This record gives sequence, structure tokens and C-alpha cells, in this order.
Amino acid sequence: MTLSADAIVAVSQRMERFAEDRLAEADELGPDAVSFARSAADTIDGGKRLRARFCLTGWQAVADAGSGRPALPGDDVVAAAGALEIFHAAALVHDDLIDNSDTRRGRPAAHRALEAAHGAAGWNGPSAVFGRSAAILLGDLLVAWSDDLFEEGLRAAPHAASARAEYARMRRDVTVGQYLDIAEEAAAATVPDDEHAGRALRVATFKSARYSVQQPLTIGAALAGASEAQRDALARFGLPLGLAFQLRDDVLGVFGDSAVTGKPSGDDLREGKRTLLIAYARETVTAGARRIIDELLGDPALDDQQIASLQRTIVDSGALERVEQLIARYAGEADRALSGAALDNAAVGALRDLARAAVARAA
Repeated sequence: MTLSADAIVAVSQRMERFAEDRLAEADELGPDAVSFARSAADTIDGGKRLRARFCLTGWQAVADAGSGRPALPGDDVVAAAGALEIFHAAALVHDDLIDNSDTRRGRPAAHRALEAAHGAAGWNGPSAVFGRSAAILLGDLLVAWSDDLFEEGLRAAPHAASARAEYARMRRDVTVGQYLDIAEEAAAATVPDDEHAGRALRVATFKSARYSVQQPLTIGAALAGASEAQRDALARFGLPLGLAFQLRDDVLGVFGDSAVTGKPSGDDLREGKRTLLIAYARETVTAGARRIIDELLGDPALDDQQIASLQRTIVDSGALERVEQLIARYAGEADRALSGAALDNAAVGALRDLARAAVARAA
């Protein structure tokens, strides 16, 4: 088995087997429980498997270093990579609920799908209330699933304690980062203008950058028995790349093509995301333009013309160019972190390929 495509297939298959086991368990609780478990299984189907790729490559970078031949990942690594993808699905369910997003990957967001199922079944009560309540529980169930799969893989893992500590820190960081995100939107009017950029980067770091790239890498490396120097090199690569990845996501959330991203163009503007793009734009526009940004940002009823106006303001302010320059700077910083590291050369090449794909992506 090659570590590239075949390993990702192995991760997806491991996730499918795990989901099938959970569906079988749910069968004992009746058809409603099965339907709920199937909703959870649906959320882990598809996606780019980015976190799994970084986990597997972090493992390879350590496991193959100095060996002269590629090793094959065991169930501990494959299960951990799958657990990361399930945790990501949980985060997306909760994120879409918080942001009132209607779509995800071109399909109805989980709470909207659950809302529609309630209506189609003719159940009592408001469908929207049911959908939101069920989605909270769905995200919680997926977090539990991610823990369960991770622990299944660790049963015979020689470096379980180190990997478990990395995974636990990731879960805490994402939860706090999500809170910081909603707190930033709520507190924006009380925060001095010159602090917005720093606060936006803090949210990007803890909500996304660490758990999208850095922590999957270090979890994989921990499972391979990484030395402190190897872990440090991967962490120094992962954090700036994770920030570049999130900043690209922010750009796509404002300027992305809905046919490619699967979400409406300008959706982050309707959701009121206080990203670095917005912080940079507010720094340079006039007081009047700043007031217009603040008035329009977060209005779910923004029409295409208003979205286009905000997009022009962001571009004309120089904010988009500044963010693009920062993405390039972070990508360069990540690349330099791998130079001279005691890691497998093939894995380093794969990490650089992943870095280019993460930064240059259109979705």
C-alpha cells in the first residue's frame, strides 16, 4: 500500500466500518435512532480528507526517517486519521448551526436537513426548532464517535499517551476557538479598531489553523514516536501553514465561486465573520465607509448588489492584497521550517505538495 491514495482509501474504509458498527448499535434503539445515526454517517462521507492527509504524512515523516524504505501505517494511524475527519465533521455541524448557514458542500447543512426531515415526517412542533436542537446533538454524537474511533486505534499503539495528549489539546483548542469567534462578532463594537486584526488572527489560530494542519501533523508524528526535534519541526511547519489555509478560507468566504465552494458567494459577509479581511479593510477606509461596513456585515438579507459593494470596498482598501501577501509569507515560513529537519525526504516533499494545494485551493 502506498501512503498517498491507498492510505486515504484505507482511512475512508475504516470510517465506513466504524459507522456501520454504530448503525448496528442504533438498530437496537429503534428507527428514529437509526435515522439519527445515519445523519451522522452522512456528514463523514466525502470531503478532501485534509486532516487525515496531514496526520498520515506527519506519521510517515517520522516513521520513514533514516529507514531507507517506506513503512505501512497500522490501524493506530489509520484510525487516528479517521477520527480527525469525524471530529472535523462535528465542528462543521456546530459551525453551520452557529452561523445559520443553509448549505455545506453544495448540500443542505445538517440542521437544515434535520429540519426538512421533521417536516416531511409530519411531526409536531416547529421544524426549525427541531432541526437546530437535533443538530446540536448530532455534533455532540460526532465528537463522541471521533473519541471512540481514536481510542479503538490506540488499543495496541506503543505511543498512545503522547498521541492522546495531542488529541485532547486539539479538542479543547477548537472549542475555545469557536467561542472566541462568536465572542469576536459580539464584542466588535467595544474593541479598539487597532486590535481587530490581532483578535482575528487569534480566532484563526485556535478555531482552525492548529486543528486543520499543525495538530494532525503532531498527532501522526506522536504515533510514530517522534523526537522533540521532529515534533518541533512539524509544529513550526504546521502553524503558519494552518494560518495560510484559514486566511485562504476567509478569502473564499468573501470572493469564492459558489459553484466551486458549495456555499453562496459572500456568505461570510452575511454571517458577520470578523476575519482579517474585515479588520484590514476597516483600518484604512474612511469613518463613513467603516460605519457602512459595520451596518451591512452580518445582515443575512444582504442582496447581490450589497455583497458586490462590500467586496469592492475590501479590494479598494487594500485588505485583499495585504491578506494575500500574508498568506504567501506564512507559506514561506512553513516551507523554511522543513529545511534541514530530521524527517523523511519523501514525506517532506509530500508536505510541501500539501502546502501548495492548501494555499492555492479554490474551495
